[in-house]
Parts: sequence; C-alpha cells; structure tokens
Amino acid sequence: MAGRAIVSASWTTLALVRRRSSAHVTMTPRAAPSGVSCSQLHTQVCRRALTGHVDRFGGVTVNLAEIGLPADISEKTFSALLKDSLAQWKADQKVAVWLRIPISLSRCAAAASDHGFMFHHAKRDYSVLALWLGEGESRLPLFATHQIGVAGAVVEESTGKVLVVQDKNKTKNAWKFPGGLSDPGENIGVTAVREVFEETGIRSEFKSLLSVRQQHNHPGAFGMSDMYIICRLSPLTHQINFCHQECVSCEWLALRELATTGSTTPITSRIAQLLLYGLEQGFDKIDLTMEELPAVYSGMFYQLYHRQLPTTLE
Repeated sequence: MAGRAIVSASWTTLALVRRRSSAHVTMTPRAAPSGVSCSQLHTQVCRRALTGHVDRFGGVTVNLAEIGLPADISEKTFSALLKDSLAQWKADQKVAVWLRIPISLSRCAAAASDHGFMFHHAKRDYSVLALWLGEGESRLPLFATHQIGVAGAVVEESTGKVLVVQDKNKTKNAWKFPGGLSDPGENIGVTAVREVFEETGIRSEFKSLLSVRQQHNHPGAFGMSDMYIICRLSPLTHQINFCHQECVSCEWLALRELATTGSTTPITSRIAQLLLYGLEQGFDKIDLTMEELPAVYSGMFYQLYHRQLPTTLE
C-alpha cells in the first residue's frame, strides 16, 4: 500500500524543505586553541559558527548534519554553542529557529530543550525542533494534519459498468472503488491510476476529480484528519488480475446495480449515482478537470481542479 501523504503549512515547506532563494547566515567564528579538537573540549565551548538559512518569514533553519559538528560533540558543548547562536539571532531580529537534528546527534535535542526548543516533527532518521523568537504567542504552523487517500472509479462508458473490489482486511466485504494512500509528492490522478493497477491489474488514465470526503480524528490516520478523494478514470485494458493480498474479489459491476445494492458503502453508492447522471447527461456536468498553473511565489506549477468554463469565457 502506498505511503502516507501529508498536507503541511507553507512556512514549514519553505523553511524546512525547499529553502529556495534563502539567505545564508553565519555567525562570526571563534577559533579553538591550537592543536585542540572539538572532541577534547566537552567541558568547554567549542566556538564554531552555527550556519543556517533564512526563509522569507524571518525564520532560520539549521541542519546539524550539514554544518560540520564533531560526531562526539557533548550536550554541554552544543548547549553553549546554541546559547551564543540564539543571542546573535535575537540581535538580528529573527523570529524563529528550526533545528534539524540527525538521529546520530539526538543528544543535541536534549540540550536544545534546555533553551526552550520543542519537537515539531520527526522522520525515520531525523527530528526537527522549533523555537519561536518573535513577539507574543508562537505563530509557527503545526506539522502533518492530514493523510490523503485516493480511489479510482474506472468507468467503461460503452457498457455502463465500473470496476469495484472487496477489500481483504475489512470487517464487511462491501463493494468499493480500488484505491489507497497517496505517496508524498504524488499527484492525485497518478495515485488513482497506480492504485487501480496495483489492486486490479487494470491500466487506466485519469479523467477528472469527482468528490472529496473530509473526516477528522480518523482511527486509521493516527488520529489525524483524512481526505478521501475519488477520481473518474477511463480503462485502457479490461482483463482483471487482482491482488489477492489486498482483495477478495474484483468485478466490472453495472453502475445501476452499484447505486442500489446494499452490499456497498454510502459514499460508493452516492458516487455511483453521480456517475450514472454523468453517463446519461454528460460527464461535463459532474467532472472537476485538472489544469496546471504556475505558482506566483515559488515559480513551480500546481494542479487546479475545477468545473470546465464555457469556451466563451476561457
């Protein structure tokens, strides 16, 4: 099954990951005594520069894996170094500090906590701590708040049938659209096409977004919020070869039957009705199609989903 995708605040993305167009910040280094290494100064302060990057909000990000700290630096030594660095950043009127600490230097997290740093988030091999230096209460954004699940409703227009599966590990064997969690950095349509193929062996292409379900305190999302998106796909192949590790059954089922059967979920039944309407009245009545547009601040492109405008208004 695909990994978890998360929605993060723009500050976190800029300050911790992208750091494009960031300024390099360096404190004035103070040399250690000649012939003495940092590893020999665990009871003294090894006066080296903490370097970081400034984001457009005035926050500083310091990655301890990239600034050349000794592998055996002590908590005491790092604490003194951090103390001097904080004094400089405050004098420079920086509003926040992000410390990215590799797991091999986890002891530095304990030292940072003595200066008010708190855990912000952690990944497999590093953690990120944050400290608000600005006025008033912290305005730093929280980290992951959502996971993104995507399903693909593969509709064969010539027969009025749709591809459905019954999950293996569910308490109720209800018909549903194949799908799973979106990988980080993966577009919605790509997730839908990938998950459909992995579960059913059917190749397809993305057509539109149909619906978004929002659910909070989701037990399957570690108590976070969950976004479940259903896309309309068009089949490129038709021979089913479903994954027996994830599914107990897979069929092409008539949309009209899926819309009325009791052997499905409420959301699947509702989308089946929506697809029936699109099949009869035209999918332009239900589709949210995708268009790529340039982002103003980052220079990257994003995907916008919306109903198609009449050609006279484009």
